[in-house]
Amino acid sequence: MISIVVFLLIMLIKAELVIISFRSLFSAIALFFSAPTAFMEIFSSEIIEFWAGAIYLVAIPFIFAVIARKSFRGKRAPTHKELSLGKISLRAFMRHTIALYASAIIFVLYSAAFLAPFIAPFSPYDQQDFLVTAYQPPLARLDALVLNQPKNLIIPLQKGNGTTIELANSLIGDFQRLKTRNEPNAIKFVNEYHLEGDKVIYRQGIRTKSIALEELAGAKENRLAVTRTFILGTDQYGRDILSRVIYGSKISLSIGFLVVLISVTLGTVIGVTSGYFGGWIDAIMMRIVDVLIAFPALFLILIIIATFGNSIYLIVITLSFTGWMGVARIVRSQVLSLKEQEFILAAKSLGLSNMRIIFRHLAPNTLTPVIIAATLRIGSIILTEAGLSFLGLGVQPPTPSWGNIINEGRDSLLNYWWISTFPGIAILTTVVCFNLIGDGVRDALDPRMRG
Repeated sequence: MISIVVFLLIMLIKAELVIISFRSLFSAIALFFSAPTAFMEIFSSEIIEFWAGAIYLVAIPFIFAVIARKSFRGKRAPTHKELSLGKISLRAFMRHTIALYASAIIFVLYSAAFLAPFIAPFSPYDQQDFLVTAYQPPLARLDALVLNQPKNLIIPLQKGNGTTIELANSLIGDFQRLKTRNEPNAIKFVNEYHLEGDKVIYRQGIRTKSIALEELAGAKENRLAVTRTFILGTDQYGRDILSRVIYGSKISLSIGFLVVLISVTLGTVIGVTSGYFGGWIDAIMMRIVDVLIAFPALFLILIIIATFGNSIYLIVITLSFTGWMGVARIVRSQVLSLKEQEFILAAKSLGLSNMRIIFRHLAPNTLTPVIIAATLRIGSIILTEAGLSFLGLGVQPPTPSWGNIINEGRDSLLNYWWISTFPGIAILTTVVCFNLIGDGVRDALDPRMRG
């Protein structure tokens, strides 16, 4: 219930941005089908963040409401049906209080990652007026003069008439409003300012400048400036740490999830195949696993990144293909014991194909150790990515990730501790929570640990 209220509150506060996001999504779909070339000229990958965030913001309260309704009906209607293994394990997990709290924190972190464009107070790339904004401590409040000029339009409006031009210009306008978070006017951060006649005298660092009163947006209402608060402070370029940590969660959490998904899937397929068929197939696959396990994973990752360059996609692929061997061994050992069981022998005697036996009977029965390994591995993957980014071999600036934010603040830890401290706390919290969830899943899936 609390989650639904929070999501609805965010939706209410950011209603205009949510509406613009959906409108731009529908305009983009219409433009793509009517004029794909024009769409590709306008399209920017940054807009996907707003589309995904808006869909997530609307979908989660609906999903929670459906789950709550089913749970309420389940409590009211008595049933004598025998519970499945999944429901028994879920009930056992729900009794694991620490794992539940850890799951709630992970849900908050992933929600922050999805909703980053709506909840981050600033763009993570803004470096404006860093003479004023650089190295501001947590909870710093700065004044900013609101100029009468709009922020620069990234994509110029197209000229002409017709439905395609109207859709394109509507999409461009929505892109601009989303990128500026619906604050169209440019601002200028200042240390102090005062009014002298028809001019405003302001100071930025050691520089004192003046600006005509008519160039300020709020001159008629005597609202010359607005106040901005940097909750977690700023870095050496004046970028907001809170916004960069929120946006950095998208990178770190997404890499952790994708890498584990790919590596666990690959390890499961190879482990099942090796254990089921045996013989020379098992010998070749296991020798490959032995070689890769014996080879230092970090050294292999560094070689691949140094050879092919570093990008987010390469990091995901590299970490995925250096982390499946342990899962393959676990699954193989499970399959070796399962394939001699009566239900597998019965399936073979009925003439079922190998693929059906593998995917319908063997693979589902190996999921317990796979799920445990996956939940415990996400934390280590996030730590590996953060370590690579800290060394400058992972996600490259200015794209924020928790690792490279720590790297940016490592030379000024004593004087400007907040730059590295808050992303470090985010990494620590995430890894600890995933490990606690892994322990809870292990206890829930182990019959000996159930109450």
